[in-house]
Amino acid sequence: MRATYAGVMTVPSPVDGDTRACPGGLTRAFAFLGKRWNGMILGTLAQGSAGFAELTRALPGISESVLSDRLGELNRVGLVTRTVRQGPPLGVSYGLTERGTALLPALDALARWADENLPAEGPEGC
Repeated sequence: MRATYAGVMTVPSPVDGDTRACPGGLTRAFAFLGKRWNGMILGTLAQGSAGFAELTRALPGISESVLSDRLGELNRVGLVTRTVRQGPPLGVSYGLTERGTALLPALDALARWADENLPAEGPEGC
């Protein structure tokens, strides 16, 4: 049986009946960063601002509509900026905000952990 208390999901401990809890912040972080492509887009933008076409090439397998949706979502939560470059030709570039940059140490730690503890499957890198 699971219950939520103050934003924390709790489950009874099988050992002593105590309740264990997963922090609400961790739940929200993985719900957002665990959404396919969000973390990889942020990791790609860690290398510097990029245009839409450059991001599409850097993330093999992502469709343009999904990339557009994810960039919009990352922009709405304040992790990515969208800058329109006046033309000609008119262009748009995306980059990390201060909030997005503040997330990079955690993403780097996750990447190091994965390199050390998970078998390599599929393409490497963002």
